Amino acid sequence: MGKITVYFENKPYVVDDDLTILEAAKICGYNIPNLCTWKKGRCSVASCRVCLVKVEGERRLVPSCAYPVRDGLKIFISDPAAVIARRTSVELLLSNHSLSCQTCRKNGKCELLEVSKRVGAEPDKYIGEKTPVTLDFLAPGLTRDTSKCILCGRCIEACKDTQGIGILGFEKRGFNTFVGPSENRSFSNVPCIQCGQCTLVCPTGALMEHNEIDKLDQAFAEGKYVIVQTAPAVRAAIGEEFGEPIGTKSTGKMVAALHRLGFYRVFDTNFAADLTITEEANEFVHRVITRTPGPMITSCSPGWVNYLEFYYPELIPHLSTCKSPHEMMGAIIKSYYAEKHGIDRSKICVVSIMPCTAKKYEKERPENSVDGIKDVDVVLTTRELGQLIRRSGIQWKKLPDEEFDNDLIGDYSGAGVIFGVTGGVMEAAIRTAYYILTNHELEPIEFAPCRGLEGIKEAELTILGNKYKVAMASGMKNAKVLLEEIKKGESKYDFIEIMGCPGGCVNGGGQPYVYPVFLENEDDNIQDTYIQKRAKVLYDEDRGRKVRRSHQNPDIITLYKEYLGEYGSPLAHKLLHTHYNNKREKYPDLKED
Repeated sequence: MGKITVYFENKPYVVDDDLTILEAAKICGYNIPNLCTWKKGRCSVASCRVCLVKVEGERRLVPSCAYPVRDGLKIFISDPAAVIARRTSVELLLSNHSLSCQTCRKNGKCELLEVSKRVGAEPDKYIGEKTPVTLDFLAPGLTRDTSKCILCGRCIEACKDTQGIGILGFEKRGFNTFVGPSENRSFSNVPCIQCGQCTLVCPTGALMEHNEIDKLDQAFAEGKYVIVQTAPAVRAAIGEEFGEPIGTKSTGKMVAALHRLGFYRVFDTNFAADLTITEEANEFVHRVITRTPGPMITSCSPGWVNYLEFYYPELIPHLSTCKSPHEMMGAIIKSYYAEKHGIDRSKICVVSIMPCTAKKYEKERPENSVDGIKDVDVVLTTRELGQLIRRSGIQWKKLPDEEFDNDLIGDYSGAGVIFGVTGGVMEAAIRTAYYILTNHELEPIEFAPCRGLEGIKEAELTILGNKYKVAMASGMKNAKVLLEEIKKGESKYDFIEIMGCPGGCVNGGGQPYVYPVFLENEDDNIQDTYIQKRAKVLYDEDRGRKVRRSHQNPDIITLYKEYLGEYGSPLAHKLLHTHYNNKREKYPDLKED
């Protein structure tokens, strides 16, 4: 990589020689409107034509997202022809758009609307026939409304590049082109893992999570005991919904808001993360003692579980039978907690605030119920929580810091907190598995090899003279590498953690959008660092907790002593464990690539 000089509006700037004009412009203080770039420096198909600029020597305007810089290049963003062309491109997009802005949940975070304002586009400049519309609201996790799609292709690239799956694609041609699954099928009828990474990059409201606020309203209207729990990653991002800088810890304000929304109890899913670790670590130790063929793989991420069932069902025996933490929490609330308080479990509504769209699918699995009653009734994403708070009129900035309710299942350890970042489940499990095997605590408590945002990480730990190899992967494209090794009998690992979303739950499909067009006060490299900033919130909270090991959580100790018995007891299996299914049978022609 070398340095070159380029000129914007005849003013010289020194930039790296491997950038596009769009990237270079950002570094030099110019924000050229664009709609089809979905990662820093990554453009889908240069299709939107919203970033056109004039380049000296070129006969036509060029798309800045796809045009590489070179030494001496002269670029003119404010060239009159370029200004008109950008505005016309947006007006043509608007001519085929539903324009239901007032009722669209993406209002306020819609890139098309923001870019329209910036280029001065007129929404009714071109009026005519619109492309036929597909509305898909059948899948529990995701919805699709092609009337809002601008054919940018960002979702296609995210599904293919981030997850290595490729569920989405351009269908048909010309005026009838749309984006969707093959043959325009519903998300409920294709091997989509419901991870929601496509929703994070969609610039409009074409792809969204399946909103469940109405279910919450119904539960309140029916007079149920509505109990809410929040995943660790939510506190690391909810503040962004109200203008807080990325990386702001918002635990106290989040809890205060939930108290003001009228929930019967406000609990932290971290308690159940600790519970998951005690069961999962015990399961791993049992496999070690019984010499069960490994590796064992974690089961906390429902998007990842979906992927395994669709694409690698033959590896299901390697998957931990533990339910995910929020499902465990629901089961405990509707059994132990209900019995202790004399509440009819059928009158309890458990609401999970999650960073994940796949959790919406997970709660509908019949396997995640006890005696015919679902563990969790409603799942809201971090974004939906922001919507709920705004709807209520609560002023975020004026909220005090409050504590979670401490009622039988209120305490949690630092180990439970770090569940929300890639490597966190493994680090938490190692802390407890080491104790179960040795009756001593692991020191130092922070296991550095588990940390970092690399797609695949590995580590080795010696316990009682035996060496154990572990690995961690996030994003299905990375998970595939480890799964192929297992499939071929070449895996060297004893224990593997897999997260469905790159970076872990802090980058879940239900987290606040990170669109540079709305984040001009953030660092230029925000798209490279936002996951790190959110992860730091969780690691800092771990360090600040008095108890940092799951098996030392006082409420966990009491739960086993008074109710569950020992780790892995029959009652624990009934409430806290599940099973999985071969979904490939539904798609016999499914390819793994």
